[in-house]
Amino acid sequence: MDLGTSLLIAVGLAMDAFAVSLGVGTSGHAPDLRSKNRLAFHFGIFQMGMTVLGWLAGSTVVHFIEGWDHWLAFGLLAYVGVNMIHSGIKGEDNERYTSNPTKGHTMVMLSVATSLDALAVGLSMGLLGSSVWIPSLIIGVVAFGLSAVGLFAGCRLGEKFGPRVEIVGGLLLIFIGLRVLYTHMV
Repeated sequence: MDLGTSLLIAVGLAMDAFAVSLGVGTSGHAPDLRSKNRLAFHFGIFQMGMTVLGWLAGSTVVHFIEGWDHWLAFGLLAYVGVNMIHSGIKGEDNERYTSNPTKGHTMVMLSVATSLDALAVGLSMGLLGSSVWIPSLIIGVVAFGLSAVGLFAGCRLGEKFGPRVEIVGGLLLIFIGLRVLYTHMV
C-alpha cells in the first residue's frame, strides 16, 4: 500500500476520533494539557492496534476467500463509510457524558468505539495481502494528531462542524473501497 493511500485511509479513520474529540473539547471535560494528551494518545493507540488485529484476522482467512476478497474489502469499507455518513447526518450528540471521557472506563469505551472501523480496514488489508506495519503506524499517528487538534479546537468548531466531519471520513472510506474494486477488476 502506497503512502498516499495510507494517509487517505488514516484521515478517513480518524474522523470518528476527531468528531468525538471536538465534542469533548466543546464540553470542557479536557481542561488541561495532560487530559487532552491522554485521550488523543489512547485514540491513536487503539486505531493502530485495531488495524493490526483486523489484519491478523484477515491474513489468516485469505486462502479461503481470495477469489472474492476485493468485494469483501469493498463491502467492509463501504459499510463503515455509510455508517459514518449516517452518523454525521444524524448528528449524534458527542457532547454529553456521564463521567469524565479522559479517564478510566469511559476513555477506553470511546477509544474502542472510535477504532472499530480500523478493525474493518485492517481486515481488508489482511484479505488483500497488504503490509500492515507502516500503514497502522500512520493510522495511529494521524488519529493522535487529529484527536489533539479536535480537542484544542473543540471550543470553536465543535458545534459548527462536528457531525459533518464524519461525513467526509465516510466518503473517503467509500472512495478507497471503490479504488480497491477498480484495481482488482482492471
